[in-house]
Amino acid sequence: MTLNLANFEDQAREAVKLFWGNREAALARQVEAGNIDAGTRGAVTAGKNMDGFLVIAQSLIEANGLKGAQICVQQRALTLPGFYRPTKLWDMLVVHRGQLVAALEFKSQVGPSFGNNFNNRCEEAIGTAHDLWTAYREGAFGDDAPRPFLGWIMLLEDCPKSNAPVSDKQPHFPVDPAFRRASYAQRYDILCKRLVQEGLYTSATFLASPREAAADGTYRHISDLTSLRTFVTEFAGHIASVAAR
Repeated sequence: MTLNLANFEDQAREAVKLFWGNREAALARQVEAGNIDAGTRGAVTAGKNMDGFLVIAQSLIEANGLKGAQICVQQRALTLPGFYRPTKLWDMLVVHRGQLVAALEFKSQVGPSFGNNFNNRCEEAIGTAHDLWTAYREGAFGDDAPRPFLGWIMLLEDCPKSNAPVSDKQPHFPVDPAFRRASYAQRYDILCKRLVQEGLYTSATFLASPREAAADGTYRHISDLTSLRTFVTEFAGHIASVAAR
């Protein structure tokens, strides 16, 4: 089976430029409106920052032959049932012939604060996946439903603070050696690796990009397992396999 990766490198650069461009535009609108609390919150709450990555996923679906699929990106169509909670709102869903094909989350984090937000992102990613797979086991998506593709993409600001070693308090028991003195960028990469290795996500991607990438779309990854190429290849393969059924 030949996979079509839909020229994802160029699309990814455009997605990164869109991410930073949208943040800058949202912040400018907040300041122009006289919002004294603009800060980074204005850019975050404006939304749409990760829409370029939705486009990549849509291109892969179309390029790998899944015709007639429902590609859900509007909020009214993004809800799935959970097990520990009634519902969960996703960033993108793919449904074909009444079956869930894929559920995707696109997240980002920009400084200056990384500590608390990192923990929140970890808890959200782990809890969301555990909730979905438990609901899947209990037949929430149909008794004979095939296993869907579960994907998570994290884009982190690439800056000195996100790459600086971080220390941890260890009053009772030692921290996992993998995390000792690891930067937030390294910690996100470890998180993504373990989300996949433990079967919580089919693929999890970590990307780091500097603010200056608004001009050229520059981004990098730390490991092959968590690279965008791995995500794109595995997602394209899943889509192609569903199309071939």
